[in-house]
Amino acid sequence: MKLTDAQKSRMPTGVGFALLAAALFGASTPFAKLLLGELPPVLLAGLLYLGSGIGLTALVLLRRGHEEAPLARADLPWLAGAVVFGGMLGPVLLMLGLRVTPAATASLLLNLEGVFTALLAWFVFRENFDRRIALGMLLIVAGGMLLSWQGSGGLGLPIGSLAVAGACLCWGIDNNLTQKVSAGNPFQVAAIKGAVAGSVNLALALALGASLPPLRAGAGALVVGFLGYGVSLALFVLALRHIGTARTGAYFSTAPFVGAAVSLILLREPVGMPFFAAAVLMGTGVWLHLTERHEHPHHHERLVHTHRHVHDEHHQHAHPPGIDAAEPHTHEHVHEPVTHTHRHYPDIHHRHSHG
Repeated sequence: MKLTDAQKSRMPTGVGFALLAAALFGASTPFAKLLLGELPPVLLAGLLYLGSGIGLTALVLLRRGHEEAPLARADLPWLAGAVVFGGMLGPVLLMLGLRVTPAATASLLLNLEGVFTALLAWFVFRENFDRRIALGMLLIVAGGMLLSWQGSGGLGLPIGSLAVAGACLCWGIDNNLTQKVSAGNPFQVAAIKGAVAGSVNLALALALGASLPPLRAGAGALVVGFLGYGVSLALFVLALRHIGTARTGAYFSTAPFVGAAVSLILLREPVGMPFFAAAVLMGTGVWLHLTERHEHPHHHERLVHTHRHVHDEHHQHAHPPGIDAAEPHTHEHVHEPVTHTHRHYPDIHHRHSHG
């Protein structure tokens, strides 16, 4: 079955979600930097994540009647793993590493999250990639490392660097496990992860001697967390659904550039050559991804699942009584076996192997 140009044009939906997620997260960084003048780092991290969890829980309640697919019992092991690695182990390792690691080293090491996300997606979860995608990922990460470089500050204690790298590995695992539940309600997934990460970081901050913040600073942190961590994470989950883990991670790795651009306006930080060099590297990497044309004959096995959808080329099914046919809608549906050719990404319908 050959698809029309109109059908093909709908395929890169997740790219917009991923770039918007990166923009929100990147823009939150300079605002968080302003809040660091009033709040200690661990306490701020807890409040940012709590803002995410609280705000998204409210959204889930407000969106009743326009719901995505609820999480199924089969999703719980994947989500639990994502929460443990991304919401508990990752933040704790990062805070432990930051205590003994120079800022320049930590900033550079944090770019490893995108690397670990892609490597795990490609070699453990068998997500498709080619040299073009690998090169694009390399250029985007190189741009992020260039932006993060703050001069020679030494390598710091090895144990600290290992802890920061371990945090990035945890978040890489988190991203890949989250892809497994990306057909579910992204607001629900992000709310659970934000609430757990916020609770862990807040408890850690209080254990380290922090006190509750002033009302203005605390409220500011919650708002920044809701937008920069919560809404961003929900969009990230939607991107995982549409374009797979490695590509979502690559687009999300542009967040440091957005943060640097906002800092130029908000914090009046000077513009240097690294900013423009990073723009070229990241722009080239994103261009390589956007112009990807992965198209070949492929076979879909029979699949039964539930997610929000419209009746496109992959959703041609009848509706049992009681299902509202207005689109988009959410219900359990069957994908019958089919073999066809079209441009596609490793989304929730295209997790096939490649010879």
